[in-house]
Amino acid sequence: MDFSIASILLLDGLTNGAVYALLGLATVLVFTVTRVIFIPQGEFVAYGALTLAIFQTGQVPGTVWLLLLLAGVAALMELSGRWQHHRNALVAFKAAGRMLIVPLVVAGIAIWAAPQQFPLAVQAALSVAVVTVYGPLVYRVAYQSLESATPLVLLIVSVGVHFAMTGLGLVFFGAEGFRNPAFWDLRLNIGPVMLSGQTIITALATIALIVLLWLYFERSLRGKALRATAVNRTGARLMGISSQASGQLTFTMAAFIGALSGLLIGPTTTVFYDSGFLIGLKGFVAAVAAGLASYPGALIAALFVGVIEAFGSFWASAFKEVIVFTLILPVLLFRSLRSKHSDEDH
Repeated sequence: MDFSIASILLLDGLTNGAVYALLGLATVLVFTVTRVIFIPQGEFVAYGALTLAIFQTGQVPGTVWLLLLLAGVAALMELSGRWQHHRNALVAFKAAGRMLIVPLVVAGIAIWAAPQQFPLAVQAALSVAVVTVYGPLVYRVAYQSLESATPLVLLIVSVGVHFAMTGLGLVFFGAEGFRNPAFWDLRLNIGPVMLSGQTIITALATIALIVLLWLYFERSLRGKALRATAVNRTGARLMGISSQASGQLTFTMAAFIGALSGLLIGPTTTVFYDSGFLIGLKGFVAAVAAGLASYPGALIAALFVGVIEAFGSFWASAFKEVIVFTLILPVLLFRSLRSKHSDEDH
């Protein structure tokens, strides 16, 4: 290995690490607010990339039909829950209607736009919109009724949701992989390194999203409400902050981050229906390294994971995944030795 090869590997590692950073931040966000270790975060990545790929062919993506199905299930659950709680048909139907309105609008626009062959940027925006709407629906169907359960129960539910979304991905997308076109065909030679436009877009999108998240949590009322829920769920509830609304908003943000990550990684690798698991797991490694609590820690750990993966693929490509996931073992050991073992509910 010489300096030029090391430079290329470092650039590739930082580019992939930027995507893992977004997934790590989403994992930390979901866990701090809802105590859910969200294993299916990677499925949002795969759904985002594959939705754009199907839009490119001029067909309606399977995610649109799945969105309508999931929205119907969520609306029925909301109708039943509100009826049992209030015994008022008008309140129950209004709640179900609110659960349906956004998915129906987004699905309708997607069905109309699919054969129109709009520019890549419009198709990308539609893909992000379709996948983002999945967030609150997944929370309503799988997690909302279990919001008081222990983290272990929520983890088991997450594993079930992961398998369900992976299986549905196979049904709606098939086993064939897709690779999306780059958003920017720029090529810049900087010494031994060729800087592509997609790399620049990935870096800028990651930085912009991190800054926007920071501003959202620091300056907006809803962002402060999420921070309050993350610090003390019971206290936030006593102050009038709805834990259910916080959970749905958190999952919406996680779905948006996952969909955007899928668009960023789609032009650099072939994405299959089950590709999201490994991609999301690397973001999860970064989140665990940060203790599932620190956003800056997750960012730094994700960049480190990306660099280790790049250099590992050069030295031992057959074992690059093993190298990456082995990183979590000393981190867990270190944190186990330092932490005071407390009950899992705290």
